[in-house]
Amino acid sequence: MSCFLVNNYVGLQFIMFACARGALNPLTFAPLPLGSIKPLGWLDDQLRLMSNGLAGHEHDFYPIVSDSVWLGGQSEYSPLNEGIPYWLNGLVPLAYSLDDDRLKRQTDDVVDYILNHQQSDGWLGPEEPADRDIWGRFPLCLGLMQLVDANESKSAQVLPALYDFVSLVRLMLIRNNGFEEFWGRVRYADMTIVLQWLLEKHPGNHTHTLLETMSLLNGRGLRWAKYYNRGNYIFKDLDEVQPPITGDSVVFPYVHAVNAAQGMKAGAVIYRFNDDASLLESARNGVNWTLTYHGDPAGSITGDERESGLAPNRGSELCTAVETMYSLSYLYQALGDRVFADRCERAAFNALPVMFTNDLWAHQYLVLPNQPFSHSLHGPNPFWNTGDQSILYGAAPNYPCCTVNMPQGLPKFLSASFVQVGANGIGHALLSPARVTTTLPSGTHVSLACNTTYPFTNTFHYTFTASAPFTLHLRLPSWASAYEIHATSGSGAAPKTYTAASLPSDTHTGMLALDLLETGSVTYDLRADIRTEDRGNDTISVYHGALLYALDVGFSDSTTKDSSISVSGTDPLTDETEATNRIPAAAHNHYIMNTKPWNIAIDPATLVYHTADNEGEYELPNPIWAYEGPPGYITAQGCEIAWGIEMQVPAVPPAKGTRACVGEVREVVLRPYGSLKVHMAVLPVMER
Repeated sequence: MSCFLVNNYVGLQFIMFACARGALNPLTFAPLPLGSIKPLGWLDDQLRLMSNGLAGHEHDFYPIVSDSVWLGGQSEYSPLNEGIPYWLNGLVPLAYSLDDDRLKRQTDDVVDYILNHQQSDGWLGPEEPADRDIWGRFPLCLGLMQLVDANESKSAQVLPALYDFVSLVRLMLIRNNGFEEFWGRVRYADMTIVLQWLLEKHPGNHTHTLLETMSLLNGRGLRWAKYYNRGNYIFKDLDEVQPPITGDSVVFPYVHAVNAAQGMKAGAVIYRFNDDASLLESARNGVNWTLTYHGDPAGSITGDERESGLAPNRGSELCTAVETMYSLSYLYQALGDRVFADRCERAAFNALPVMFTNDLWAHQYLVLPNQPFSHSLHGPNPFWNTGDQSILYGAAPNYPCCTVNMPQGLPKFLSASFVQVGANGIGHALLSPARVTTTLPSGTHVSLACNTTYPFTNTFHYTFTASAPFTLHLRLPSWASAYEIHATSGSGAAPKTYTAASLPSDTHTGMLALDLLETGSVTYDLRADIRTEDRGNDTISVYHGALLYALDVGFSDSTTKDSSISVSGTDPLTDETEATNRIPAAAHNHYIMNTKPWNIAIDPATLVYHTADNEGEYELPNPIWAYEGPPGYITAQGCEIAWGIEMQVPAVPPAKGTRACVGEVREVVLRPYGSLKVHMAVLPVMER
């Protein structure tokens, strides 16, 4: 790494460290190029539903995208102008994961316009100099990074524009400009990831500018490590803090739930260039404390805008879920702690799918762990700062940010599912059905496919061909009580069987290393048992494997046209035209009500797991997250208790000692949380 140092400011030592070292601190696992991993099975089904659903059609009709101020239009929901950047950050990985030419044309159209209209000083976006805030560019640059990663032919167009923009950002930060509001000061790790990618993949003669800009962002940014300190972190329910925490409070940037989701990775990102090892412990604390004291049972962060604690009648935002997934997948690549991958899967398989209708044309802004109905509210609600449409399923309920930000969730999960391990290894980091084709640093070319119905069952079938021997690393989830591997490697070779006794996992990463020859197959079986987790006040949540199980309260679904969006033009699904007020026929609001009692307490000692009789050959339905779609369910003994509604949603569960049964004890059914759009996931323990 070639460097020269000319500026004298706080943070120069960080540049000197990276220059002296010749590189950034390495990631534990290196990401593979976008597009080298393709979905299979149910994951392919879900991504194609995204393409055919709301995410894949926002460019056609949704004003925040189709009429964006970024594209010469009139529409934006915030002076931060983050709509198109959010959208591009998700559409690029969706388009290239599926090799979807229609979606690629959408991203090309947007990128072409934005770069063709880059301002003479390097600014990307429609703002005049007096109105510039760099935060909204962070997700845009993440999208451009992924575009070049997936399509090298875009380099000549994108890289000069990125470098012109980075040079301007450097000058703005030196002049103490660029952060008109606090959002960028807590989310700057996202832009730092782009700068580090440029440094490692496309440095040109910009090494010093990139390192200096990283240091300036860190110097101007708020200190997550300072907040992730026992003396500063807020462990208790924020509703109990006095004086009340408002949007003007000094601590608010750290306790805004989406900021918290994005901030979890900050320490690991900054450590790569400043070598401050204390940041790694602080990042680990941040994840552990946030998800322990402000996490929901589905793997996201409880925060109806602001974090609130553990109450199951408080909401988690869809933006928070996708940003939590991205931070956790990055942290597993960066630090290698198995818990990060476990937590990422929990969010991906529970918090994310529950917030979408089966056709992926509607989503929620907030989901509640205990939510037996989904409809518009009227009047006071328990949420910190969200409105009447907070828990409604629609195209853009409550606030538009989630409509444009949600597409990144599952595509980025896929792109992080396999990783490069060392010079000659591939690791299955986030378990799911997918295939990968890549050339490792050793020169070994590998093509590997994993066919599995995980997380609905727990068996994985791998087939592979390679140009030379390589090592396959399989992650062992921390919840697995046992495992068995059958591997056949090389022509005519006898299969080998491995268990914990003969092939222990790495205690840090959870990876199991198999040295394989050029062709063969591997079967990987995990054993899962029912687990319960304490949610306070003698309440529990129930798990089996990677899935959260919630009380089946039945459902009825009625729909109305979503009248919150007014556009002109063509319905992309039917080609019918209309002069005004036209949106796709599939874009409904859904009013979903329970048809069974929700006020149930259960006896944990009676929990029993059931699955399909032909689980080994079971073909998952499409869409998999439909009611009764997943093959497994759990039964328990339970009864109705006195438990009422408060502020239009279920009250917190009754206190221990006040749960006498008001009906007969009977069998109740729990199903995967993601398949129950109305549900009860935090259940009081029954008192007999």
